[in-house]
Amino acid sequence: MGEEVQPIYVDLASESDDPHVTIVDSLCMSCEKMGTTRLLMTRIPHYKEVILTSFECEHCGNKNTGFQLGQVQDQGVRYELCVENEMDLSRQIVRSNHATVSVPEVQLEIPGNLEKGEVTTIEGILRRTVEELSQDQSARRMEQREVADQIDDFIDKILELLTLDEPFTLIVDDPSGNSFVENLHAPHTDPQLKKKVYKRSPEQNAELGLEEEPVGNGLDSVSEEIEKKDESKEEVLVKKSDKKEDDPGNLKDEVLVFSTLCDRCSRPTSTNMKIMKIPYFKEVIIMAMHCEHCGHRTNEVKSGTGVSDLGKRISLKITDPCDLARDVLKSETCEVKIPDFDLHVGGGLIGGKFTTLEGLLINIRDDIEANPFLMGDAAGSNRKTLINKLVDDLQMVIDGNLKVTIILDDPAGNSYLQNIYAPDEDPEITVEEYERTFEQNEELGLNDMKTENYTDDSTCNDISELS
Repeated sequence: MGEEVQPIYVDLASESDDPHVTIVDSLCMSCEKMGTTRLLMTRIPHYKEVILTSFECEHCGNKNTGFQLGQVQDQGVRYELCVENEMDLSRQIVRSNHATVSVPEVQLEIPGNLEKGEVTTIEGILRRTVEELSQDQSARRMEQREVADQIDDFIDKILELLTLDEPFTLIVDDPSGNSFVENLHAPHTDPQLKKKVYKRSPEQNAELGLEEEPVGNGLDSVSEEIEKKDESKEEVLVKKSDKKEDDPGNLKDEVLVFSTLCDRCSRPTSTNMKIMKIPYFKEVIIMAMHCEHCGHRTNEVKSGTGVSDLGKRISLKITDPCDLARDVLKSETCEVKIPDFDLHVGGGLIGGKFTTLEGLLINIRDDIEANPFLMGDAAGSNRKTLINKLVDDLQMVIDGNLKVTIILDDPAGNSYLQNIYAPDEDPEITVEEYERTFEQNEELGLNDMKTENYTDDSTCNDISELS
């Protein structure tokens, strides 16, 4: 029997007898003598895998702490917050070492990759910026008086922001997708906070050390790549079902199996991917992962047909507990709303799901309960009371004791709620198609997408001349 492979990231628990702390000697940047750095690779419950660092120099007393997130997300994230009052200054911010923080009103920009990640507040960021700018000011006043005066003026502008005489904008832009700005109105929409996820540029992928995705024709290129690999020797496997020999290009009857790492215990596992047709809807791609080591399961659904021409808003009035058994396909761009609770769940909270209505509500309830920024020690008592009431109301809906209206609002038009009367109309479901706004098209990356007349006129003329 071989030795059991230990997970890279362990659960964060104070009662753990073996905290897996790594101690290394490292140079103190203050006195240039050797200090001690402690590293803990851990998983914060209901958040992400992180690397906690703690440095201490016994010679000069210099200390600092930080953290690094262990996994880059699929997309970057950009938060834009209008800071108006003291409560906004106390908003918690998870800032990775890749995040850029800026305040356009005073032309302040704190670039990423210069500092370690941190968990702080807006006031903490501004005050630490003032402290860093104030360092060596006395020496500058003697050697470079003009530069010192300019820095003093800039410090005054930052301190003036803290007085809140006028609102200002704070922007956190993180290509790694691992930063977070607290929503004070959670679980409802925060009118002062805008969040946007975006696809990284090639330059940003290079800065993060990520390889460029191969350019190809979607699933066709995946199929061609799989055919080139030996199933017995490569990490990408194809489990062939009863597929007809005269249709080798058909992927609908295949299950593609990819070797991946479990996002819970970081051990090797596999992810299954299959294309399936949902009756009275469209084709979707379902991906499922089951880790044999820790038992963690995930499933994710993506549209197989791209973005629809129109957005779609589906409303269901629950009149019977049987409605909870309806199948639901929620895409990663779909928002879930329950007007009876004034509940608004953004598309990124639980991602793409193919489940039942009951399963979707359970996912929402569990994620709200597990969110440390809603129910953790940092949350105020008033917020905890509000969240507990919301969780109780959701549980009543799940138990079939409360009838509400549920709305699936998907700008991409890729979400689906089962019509139990199909092909006839369902009296309890209202489906509305609508034109997307400019902001919605921007979030979907459609405004910069050009599908017609993309060849430059001068290029066409050159080609015609050559012919």
